[in-house]
Amino acid sequence: MTLFFFALLWRPEVRRCSSSSSWDLVERFRMAIHNTGLSSPSPFILSFINNSWSTRYEEALPPHMGTMIWSLIVSLYGIGALFGSLSINLVSGMLGRKMAVVCNACISIAAAGIMLASKAAGSYEMIIVARILYGFSAGLGQGIHQIYLAEISPKNIRGTVCQSAATFLSLGKLLGQFFGLSEILGREDLWNVLLCIPALFSVVEVLVLPLLPDSPRYLFIEKGDEKACKKALQTLWGDGEYREEVDEMLNEQAALERAPPKSALQLLKDKNVRWQLVSISVIICCNGLSGISAITIFSYDVFLKSGIPSDKIRYFTLGQGLFEMFTSIFCGLLIERTGRRVLLWGGYGVMSASMIMVTVMLYLQTFQSWASYVTAGLIILIVIFSGGPVGVGMTLNSELFVQSDRLAAFVITGSQRYLLFSTVGFAFPFLIKALEFYCFLLFACVGMVGCLYTFFVLPETKDKTLVEISNEFKAITICGKSPEKKGVETKL
Repeated sequence: MTLFFFALLWRPEVRRCSSSSSWDLVERFRMAIHNTGLSSPSPFILSFINNSWSTRYEEALPPHMGTMIWSLIVSLYGIGALFGSLSINLVSGMLGRKMAVVCNACISIAAAGIMLASKAAGSYEMIIVARILYGFSAGLGQGIHQIYLAEISPKNIRGTVCQSAATFLSLGKLLGQFFGLSEILGREDLWNVLLCIPALFSVVEVLVLPLLPDSPRYLFIEKGDEKACKKALQTLWGDGEYREEVDEMLNEQAALERAPPKSALQLLKDKNVRWQLVSISVIICCNGLSGISAITIFSYDVFLKSGIPSDKIRYFTLGQGLFEMFTSIFCGLLIERTGRRVLLWGGYGVMSASMIMVTVMLYLQTFQSWASYVTAGLIILIVIFSGGPVGVGMTLNSELFVQSDRLAAFVITGSQRYLLFSTVGFAFPFLIKALEFYCFLLFACVGMVGCLYTFFVLPETKDKTLVEISNEFKAITICGKSPEKKGVETKL
């Protein structure tokens, strides 16, 4: 992360946004630990569920009930995040971007208290409640942070700034895997403490956020406070009048008066943003169903299934986190050079091919011992190339919609993301039992769909204004090419 910032800070326009990114770093850390911190202590949580059931009912926990409770612990995080995403429009509009995150951090602190007390109380139900609250906090926080990053960044570095969210998310996952090592907190007597680590970052948010400015666009367009907007711009970007930026906000405010902000239902009915919604939905679905979420959540189970000894799995997951972090940094440095589409279709293509190879290696491991380690390497390769689709997906989510549509769009896309997250979290334990290694073929098919769609249909958004991006999508035909491009091809 330090290298990433040194690589960026030589550019003045990025340096001006660096202070605002600091609270994004804290929030991404917190959310990422929720996603990965559950993998390492999963055997201890399962043992705790068994012991709690036996103590309470004086009988052994039925295997199917154990799988059901574990699936609920994993998947209800996504349900909580779904409701958090649905609250973005309301909470962000009432409190502003900054205060919404402060209140959100308080929810995370309350969830940590419940999680910490669950072990002493002998209640796996408290773990489920804490996971729901953690999920709500993550769903609300992720949407608000993506909106904030898009609203503070100039268009020439918008991709880099928004991509930094994926970098911080990867670093947070790595931190969760690091604390999950048996030498630190990944022990049976400390698993509840491990799952409370995110609350430390929530405390930092509560202390630090009041010192940072709110979104200039929110202050000007939604609150009508030009003085506060200019002050926020000067804090974020340095001294200056920023007349051009203020004029752009004036035009956007006038457009909002003609077309007030839409609700999620109104946006779904709007034919002018049909292709934007279809495109971002395809990317979210492919990210959710291409195996990325399953490998992240169930990395312990996946590595165990691939034949890696259980005492070495934590080190493999730590290596997985390191590769993911460096990939995010690399994608952040590339996104303004290569554009968005290359990182998307290239990432999906390599992931799809790797999933097919994982299936082959899992079949061969019954005959060849070396196939287990090849499988682990392929899983890390999948994680590496998932950095493109995941990071660019966050960037596109901020680029495809104008101010009047953005909050509603985040409600829709956030709901889709976490509904898929909860579905995968609930279904994957049953899926891997039923299909075994053939489940990776399903993931490969989904990855191929993402590759083909982003290659043939999705327009490039690099260095374009929101109006230009909107026009690109309006020009899409069923074959994925605009009339202007067809005209050029005809002349050639």
